[in-house]
Amino acid sequence: MSNREMVILSVGGVRFVTRASTLQQFPESRLARMLNDDDQEFKLVNGEFFVDRDGTLFSYIMDFLRTLQVSLPTDFSDYQRLQREAEFYGLYPLADLLSQEHLLKPRLEILEVRFSLQEMQAFFRIFGSCSTTVETLAEQITVFTGQQSGQSWNSPFSSQKPLVPLPLERPSHHDMVFQCGTDYSAGDQFVARYVSIKPDNRKLINGTNVLGLLLDTLLKDGFRLISTRTVSSAEKVECYSLERMRRPAGLTVTVSQTPGSSGAAQAKRSQVQKGK
Repeated sequence: MSNREMVILSVGGVRFVTRASTLQQFPESRLARMLNDDDQEFKLVNGEFFVDRDGTLFSYIMDFLRTLQVSLPTDFSDYQRLQREAEFYGLYPLADLLSQEHLLKPRLEILEVRFSLQEMQAFFRIFGSCSTTVETLAEQITVFTGQQSGQSWNSPFSSQKPLVPLPLERPSHHDMVFQCGTDYSAGDQFVARYVSIKPDNRKLINGTNVLGLLLDTLLKDGFRLISTRTVSSAEKVECYSLERMRRPAGLTVTVSQTPGSSGAAQAKRSQVQKGK
């Protein structure tokens, strides 16, 4: 039976088809022993192994055996029940990972955009509870500067005059500062600052347009706008608060086997899913 390529299981009435090698990832588990008829809990009926357990939770067991990673939906809540199922099947590395429930649960992430409009200049400051998200966003935003003639707020970008990219100000790992618009220099010369936000390739100088593109980018990235307020009416500072549920980094198991051993497993953190 252990040499059989395909195995069919009926768990609580839910049918699963998998490879024998998948069930043998952990040789000392009950699923591995099942293939050798070493466990009477699993009944072979018409070529299928019948198991009187929860079929829905077993789908997460199978996903773990196939990927060696715990990946659960954001609304998942049955951590203790799934841990009991893992213990029943003798998958103790999985049970150990599930005991670290605080590492598996999605976390609420907050982002705050402060926007100030002063004459022909707009100032932005972005605060985030997750430094990884702020860092990723900073990599998407580029500010370009150049000396322009007769430039006004709504003037289009002049491709004949090359612009110089500027680094964003990063007061801390959790925030960034940048500005756009024009500032009077001398004569009819203006210092112009344009903002580009990937994947959009446009270079925008109008602060309202930049704000709209920024918010649209964040909404497409899974954030939702929860509030807007005026921080300072005198300085015309507006604040936009956004939030999203951020999936945690994946928890994986590394399996190492040596000749003559039944295999060992070690849990570790893995940055399989990046801060979204």
